[in-house]
Amino acid sequence: MDRKWISANRLSKEYEIGVKEFVEFAVKNAKDPNRVVCPCLKCCFGKRVREDELEGHLVCNGIDQSYTCWIRHGEKKKGNINFENSSTYASTDFDTDTYEPDRVDEIAKAVEEDLRDCPKMFESLLSDAEKELYNGCTKFTRLSAILKLYNLKASNGWSDKSFTELLTLIKDMLPDDNELPSRTYEAKRILCSIGMSYERIHACPNDCILFRNEYELLKACPKCNVSRYKKKESTPAKVVWYFPIIPRFRRMYRSEEDSKHLTWHADERIRDGMFRHPADSPQWAKIDHEYPEFGIESRNLRLALSTDGMNPHGLQSISHSTCVSL
Repeated sequence: MDRKWISANRLSKEYEIGVKEFVEFAVKNAKDPNRVVCPCLKCCFGKRVREDELEGHLVCNGIDQSYTCWIRHGEKKKGNINFENSSTYASTDFDTDTYEPDRVDEIAKAVEEDLRDCPKMFESLLSDAEKELYNGCTKFTRLSAILKLYNLKASNGWSDKSFTELLTLIKDMLPDDNELPSRTYEAKRILCSIGMSYERIHACPNDCILFRNEYELLKACPKCNVSRYKKKESTPAKVVWYFPIIPRFRRMYRSEEDSKHLTWHADERIRDGMFRHPADSPQWAKIDHEYPEFGIESRNLRLALSTDGMNPHGLQSISHSTCVSL
């Protein structure tokens, strides 16, 4: 099927015919024709719509021009892993209602270097990635099932207690030989090797300093003289949780799919004068102009700080959302 219509003028006959072909293909491969993932520039794959709405969205808003392989609508990706037929992946269809494939194989490859000094932990991770959830189960492995459920926990803000109750119930529903953990603690133990390391750094109760480097051995803040600890010296008064960012960048670039997304702004972004991405902003162009050696390399990462519900203006009672690019 010719995909040239994707970059054609939205008012052209070519685009109109192409949209109809896409809608027909998407509806044909959808589990529910009334809940089709919409690839228009407004929804950006984040919304599900009916067949008639899908056509209207694509005509009015346009389609993501980089979406030439319709993997989110049932098309198999050429020259890559066949997600639909891979028994390692928990999902056999991209048109699911709540989640996308877990990419368990990619996760294993990404953490292999991190766990080089912990071979037993890596072997355990691989074993869970290959172990059937229960005898004869071809859709879920032990690891993929836990990833799916834990993703739901994180997305919906479930407490550890409620998640334990859910695991207990599902385990009881499954065949007796199932490998699903029955407690949140057990699920976290299995997933801990996938996660990234963090540091707990003691901080001054008045936010003067962090007790690290030259202050690491001090028991009181050198600026305000407040004790580092509560009543017991084993309990710090305030702790900062630090998540090292460099290992996370390394892991992102180890994944072929994620590394492609990291350079999307340079390789596949639509340049039509519309403001759809931070790369379309004058601030982005200013950084490229002031630091040309940095800007010319599309793989360089630009960071942003954002807060949601924080009030930076002191005594005002209204919360405020802020985003600052670095």
